[in-house]
Amino acid sequence: MATYGYARVSTAEQDTALQIDALAKAGVNVTGKRPKRLFTDHGVSGTVPALERPELSALLDRVEAGDKLVVWKLDRLGRNTLDVLNVLQELRERGVEFESVTDKLDTTSPMGEAMITMLAAFAQLERDLIRERSIAGLEAARANGKMGGRPKITADDPRVKRAADFRERGFTVEETAHQMGVGVATIYRLLKIAREAEAAAGAVA
Repeated sequence: MATYGYARVSTAEQDTALQIDALAKAGVNVTGKRPKRLFTDHGVSGTVPALERPELSALLDRVEAGDKLVVWKLDRLGRNTLDVLNVLQELRERGVEFESVTDKLDTTSPMGEAMITMLAAFAQLERDLIRERSIAGLEAARANGKMGGRPKITADDPRVKRAADFRERGFTVEETAHQMGVGVATIYRLLKIAREAEAAAGAVA
């Protein structure tokens, strides 16, 4: 079992010292000696999806069942509640423990595990509400004589890369859809576009 730490600041000028000090007290090796245990993203906004933060992405690739990931605060992980919970759900499914120092949240304790379960329930509720609002919006558009329908997805849509990344890491289509908060049909569309873009790039090369 290994304990890993993740820190993030939104601008290159900000200092991670406060976060790193808290991670060290929580048992993370922050000395810089190998193997690497501390991962830090500098100048990366919280609005950037998890898989587009290079150090967090590398950390999620590194951790294994039985390991533990520690952060200073929950908001270091994601841009919003749903994004944070998607990361927590991934860690939970892979058997990786989690601790947020400031929030006093530790999944190695019964109370921490219960809190994660409650947060996951709220995340599912948020997904359902988003889906219901989308359906209501389409129905309203049709009632007003507008066609509505699915927006066109292009190869530069960031979701295309995220879906491909999840699949490359061994996630099923259903798991990928769950992590991204979209339907399975959308994931198939994203993966199809990713394959077409890769084929086009290969043809040009």
